[in-house]
Amino acid sequence: MRTIRIVLLAWAAAAAATQTPDPYEKARAALEQSIRKQRQAAEQQRASVKAQLQAASQTDAFFTAPWASPLTLVAMPATVSACDPVPAEDLGPLVEEISQREGLTPDLLRAVIEKESAYLPCAVSRKGAQGLMQLMPSTAAALGVTDPFDLEQSLSAGAKFLRQLLDRYGGDLAMALGAYNAGPRHVDRLGRLPLFPETVNYVSDILGKLGGGSTAEPPR
Repeated sequence: MRTIRIVLLAWAAAAAATQTPDPYEKARAALEQSIRKQRQAAEQQRASVKAQLQAASQTDAFFTAPWASPLTLVAMPATVSACDPVPAEDLGPLVEEISQREGLTPDLLRAVIEKESAYLPCAVSRKGAQGLMQLMPSTAAALGVTDPFDLEQSLSAGAKFLRQLLDRYGGDLAMALGAYNAGPRHVDRLGRLPLFPETVNYVSDILGKLGGGSTAEPPR
């Protein structure tokens, strides 16, 4: 009888152990719920971006957002878990290829990327500029961009836009950078670099990083 009692007690203890709640179950459930919310937010952001691209009709199509405006990180597609800065070395081959194609130096393109978005591919400014090169939706659309957060599309369009500005201002890099930041309308109206503090700082910082070296081919 004693043996039977011991067996029954052992069986009861084992049964109780198997019914002990998993201490990580709550955490897993919370994580799954968070992931679902992130995916929903990503889909909403995608829909918003598409709507902006379709409705973009601003007069100053090339007005990029001021660098002084804080960048807001937005949800990326559900297939991407987070928006981390893209390592500069990972962009190396793409930067080299696009720079050569547009007649720019890689150093110039890297300096603009760093100043515009700090290498955050999902950066969106308060004014709505998007991606690595921080192009406004109307500008991106005019340059054939279908996904402003795509690395290659953003880099290609931004470099092409900068090349257009260099050609427009006779190879004057300061004026081209000023127009990239403040918009060609202001540069065209004044015939010089706009003396907006933010624009002056923007141009000065990039030129300082370049150290006065050659940054672009002559106008084509």
